[in-house]
Amino acid sequence: MNIKIENNKRFLITGAAGFIGYHLSKKLLSNGCMVLGLDNINDYYNIKLKISRLEHLKEYKNFRFDKVDISDRDTTEKIFQSYNPEKVINLAAQAGVRYSLENPQAYIDANVTGFLNILECCKNNDVENLVYASSSSVYGSNSKIPFSENDRIDKPISIYAATKAANELMAHTYSHLYGLNTTGLRFFTVYGPWGRPDMALFIFVDKIKNGQPIQVFNNGKMKRDFTYIDDIIDGIILAVNENKFCEIFNLGNNKSEKLLDMISIIEEQLGEKAKIEFKGMQPGDVKKTYANINHSKNLLGYNPSITIKEGIPRFIDWYKSYYKK
Repeated sequence: MNIKIENNKRFLITGAAGFIGYHLSKKLLSNGCMVLGLDNINDYYNIKLKISRLEHLKEYKNFRFDKVDISDRDTTEKIFQSYNPEKVINLAAQAGVRYSLENPQAYIDANVTGFLNILECCKNNDVENLVYASSSSVYGSNSKIPFSENDRIDKPISIYAATKAANELMAHTYSHLYGLNTTGLRFFTVYGPWGRPDMALFIFVDKIKNGQPIQVFNNGKMKRDFTYIDDIIDGIILAVNENKFCEIFNLGNNKSEKLLDMISIIEEQLGEKAKIEFKGMQPGDVKKTYANINHSKNLLGYNPSITIKEGIPRFIDWYKSYYKK
């Protein structure tokens, strides 16, 4: 998609060293935007990957980076006051459904306290609009397929999902109390180059490439709406451009793919057969995700186009290049 970007605006992006934050920052910077990136560079996964992303971003003269934890209210407020951002995209969060079972406090600190601080800073500093990352996990074990923004989200099955649903309620409150423009984006299984090592695609490619067995849950009967990173970035920029008052949008690929089909594409691309260990369901996980994107199409003009047959080879090419395998 050829999307117009307002390059005369000052953008603040939290989670800039993360997977989505890196790609969004790069897209804005390459279009001449001024970007301040914030990230606490935590060690949830190998920080070398985060540092590598930042090194690429620092090649742009219009990029500035501050190592900040958004749960630190005073520091975050000072940064807003000094930089005076016009557009804020909050992608900082403690990610991962399964890790939330082990360390729930990390999710409250980053995803609830941190998000509250961002809302307060936006309210106090005349920000034009706040776009923030929600997640398809808010739908919980919803049996209605595909998932629609009008579906109930009051039965999350992980702490991670609960914090993302809380973000949406908090944003709604700030929109209606203070007139703050907020847009929540429910991401559906984002993948692509520079992706997170804790995600299934990365784990499968890495293990198959190294001759190690992979674990496939629910005995292989898992389905996901895999969404390529470029389509997600297009959706974020469309939302940033629109300045909606108080909205929620699904950003998915509008397809629910079998996990075993994804594995078959990996096997074909690597020329190696996967050693699969079938397992039962994991606590906090869901069997199927599938995004209804009619709302996003109608109000944002969102139109994802990259299939897993195109996207997975691109990820594998990056993986081989980055890890020199």
